[in-house]
Amino acid sequence: MNSNRTFTMLKPDSIEQGYMLPILSMIKEAGFKIIALKYKKMTKEEAEEFYSIHSDKPFFKDLIQFMTRGPIVAAALEKNNAVDDFRKLIGSTDPSEAEDGTIRKRYAKSKGENAVHGSDSDENASIEINFHFSDKEIFT
Repeated sequence: MNSNRTFTMLKPDSIEQGYMLPILSMIKEAGFKIIALKYKKMTKEEAEEFYSIHSDKPFFKDLIQFMTRGPIVAAALEKNNAVDDFRKLIGSTDPSEAEDGTIRKRYAKSKGENAVHGSDSDENASIEINFHFSDKEIFT
């Protein structure tokens, strides 16, 4: 397990609004090294697998529709204390509760369209990085 790595995904809403480069700039300015980056449109099957932990939740169908409506940017990031530091950088899931200066405060529209995903643990960071990237796609 690499506690110095985390995963992020810029969601379709942030791409649609033209926030891809400003968000990536914020990530870089916060001291994260981008070690893998991929611009893609997730298939329904990929989204269902990635979010399978939520498959029994009432919002699952809407989440899958949202995540497949347009392209995303997947990125593996590296920094000491990566998971915790990135969670602080992105802010609360609900942008109205997020601290000033966080990604979600600046760029999220709502709790449902919250601009960016961030791993919530070292274990999930590893799983999510491996879901989107092969070893040969990660540069350290």
